[in-house]
Amino acid sequence: MEYNNRGGSGFGSNNGPKEMHKTTCSDCKQETEVPFKPSGDRPVYCRECFQNHRPARN
Repeated sequence: MEYNNRGGSGFGSNNGPKEMHKTTCSDCKQETEVPFKPSGDRPVYCRECFQNHRPARN
């Protein structure tokens, strides 16, 4: 059996464009698109608001 270094998650694979899903940012309430289907149990942020919620890098 052959293995590659990419793993099985599909992360980083080149399978064409990702399906985008429209949603509303939990902070600014603007409509945005994300590359995953929001489940509704966690907040979803637009690109700008997401940067404000990332932990600070040292």
